[in-house]
Amino acid sequence: MVQLVLASTSPYRRQLLARLGLPFEQAKPKVDETPLPGEAPLALSLRLAKAKAMALAGQYPQAWLIGSDQVAVCKGRLMGKPGTPQAALAQLQWQRGSITTFHTAVCLFRPDTDESQIQIVSTDVHWLAEPDLSDSQLQRYIDLESPLDCAGAAKSEGLGTVLIQKMDTPDPTALIGLPMIALTKMLRAWGVDPLTAGG
Repeated sequence: MVQLVLASTSPYRRQLLARLGLPFEQAKPKVDETPLPGEAPLALSLRLAKAKAMALAGQYPQAWLIGSDQVAVCKGRLMGKPGTPQAALAQLQWQRGSITTFHTAVCLFRPDTDESQIQIVSTDVHWLAEPDLSDSQLQRYIDLESPLDCAGAAKSEGLGTVLIQKMDTPDPTALIGLPMIALTKMLRAWGVDPLTAGG
């Protein structure tokens, strides 16, 4: 059986990968996530997803390594993880009534053959506008969900759904942080089908 390693300590990505029913490990990749000068959001997401997967090659030389990264952009501004309630409120106020595009890249890397597959899935989130989304409602959401570790403070798998008018995406799991449809296709391309593996 192939050894899978998720190059992330994110509980959200862990929960998504667990859906496949395949055994896997989690490990933290040491990657500088600072954007390069002039680097486009989509390119940043692709670069970091691959860098995260490759960062664990020395530790897991025979494993298949899964790296993922998400970059959110709204009105030309990068929306990182807010880190504080104050920053979360400011981010949500900026996005309110607008569209945020979440570029989520996933990379499957094999150190033993130096092969990789990589794909990016983009999701457009249309946020509710005032008066349907007041400052007090945003603050209430932050108090209840504490979305401080989510890009753009968008915790769509929780109460964040009430902030959204609609979303356009080919893969709903991409917004949570790991595009599972894309990853499943990658695994199948290399001969691992979650429906038959171990069966």
